[in-house]
Amino acid sequence: MTSNASTPEEYINELPEERKEVISKLRDAINKNLPKGFEEGMGYGMLSYHIPHSIYPYGYHCTPELPLPFMNLASQKNFVAVYHMGMYAKKEILNWFTSEYPKHCKRKLDMGKSCARFKRIDDIPYKLIGELAAKMTSEEWIDIYETVIKKK
Repeated sequence: MTSNASTPEEYINELPEERKEVISKLRDAINKNLPKGFEEGMGYGMLSYHIPHSIYPYGYHCTPELPLPFMNLASQKNFVAVYHMGMYAKKEILNWFTSEYPKHCKRKLDMGKSCARFKRIDDIPYKLIGELAAKMTSEEWIDIYETVIKKK
């Protein structure tokens, strides 16, 4: 499910009532912990946490007019998703997240390459997502992006 919302507030207001609180709490956890250099906005029809063109003017290599993506937050049809490119690009962050997850949740982790999916909204590890948001600086993400991802 993607949205045509142009702001995070519009996105949240479009959500079903049972998802508004969940997405708002995840948004707060991310915004309180995200290092400087990242900016919140909309991207790919979901909440986006990215490096703006004012800091990284080249944008995303696949679509340079878009800022460099880092994290996304989405309310999908059957789950809430948190996307974190650092987990895809840096194995240490992925290993940290997968080892910490069981300390915060009783259910098995449902994950893709950079996406953690939460089907049960009563078991979302808000504190852990906040810690994940803080794990990488914007400078480190740009360096990893340029040396690992952009060259693929």
